Amino acid sequence: YGKNTIKFLRLHREGKKHFVKEVEVCAHLRLTSPQEYLEGNNSLVIPTDTIKNIVLVLAKKNGIPSLEQFAIDICNHFMTTFCQVAYVKTYVQEVPWQRLYEDGVPHIHSFICVPDGIRFCEAEQCRNGPLIVFAGIKDLKLMKTTQSGFEGFYKNEHTTLPERHDRILCGELFCKWSYGECKDFDFDCIWKKIRECILEAFAGPPDCGEYSPSYQKTVNCIQMLVLSRVSQVQVIEVVLNNTFYNVVDMKNLGLNNDKEVLVPVEAPYGSCACTLGRKKFFEA
Repeated sequence: YGKNTIKFLRLHREGKKHFVKEVEVCAHLRLTSPQEYLEGNNSLVIPTDTIKNIVLVLAKKNGIPSLEQFAIDICNHFMTTFCQVAYVKTYVQEVPWQRLYEDGVPHIHSFICVPDGIRFCEAEQCRNGPLIVFAGIKDLKLMKTTQSGFEGFYKNEHTTLPERHDRILCGELFCKWSYGECKDFDFDCIWKKIRECILEAFAGPPDCGEYSPSYQKTVNCIQMLVLSRVSQVQVIEVVLNNTFYNVVDMKNLGLNNDKEVLVPVEAPYGSCACTLGRKKFFEA
């Protein structure tokens, strides 16, 4: 049991310069005894209102040095404070506020919300067990207008999809990775590096791009690049929900529409998912 959707803004001041972190937290506990379920005995139950207040107090006292560290702080607090807690899991996601710049100059106290993917993390721990940390990015919308196709797929009497060697590749990406047991990582630096890998693998070189024969291959390229460059990542899951665009037929309007005006296909949409990890992690 626990408390969901604990939303707050943490404001930090360094002289005249302000820093903000707006987050949403979910904190769940499992107790050593199920007596509150089986017997209606609430003597071990930590009220969810107390859970909420603890999260807010930790934000006030410790700040949010990184999402991952804040999730770790929450786990550590419940494990060290309450002997009746057998397991704790914390989820934290961030509202994407970025500092506002005017003519290249960073503003000291103004910010803009940029929806270019939402950062999140999870931390979980069993009593006498290791602290496990996950991190990720979701709602990251990506598009490339060429260098994508889909050909040579299986066909039968139900197949109506034509083969395409040049199409728009567009989708909303969810990516989650595991660090394994928690160590003293620079979580902010690693998250930024992984995000850069995702964008590079999706788009290819800036002057020419890179051909994608399928959404599935693009998913795998993202995973392989992350695992090759970020040694701290043990397992990575990627889900790519596809958005398709159809060319508008303008012949009745006397126009030849050479893939210049397209409309999105809202539903149904395709989805590709894959989990990839290091062999030593799965063997362990």
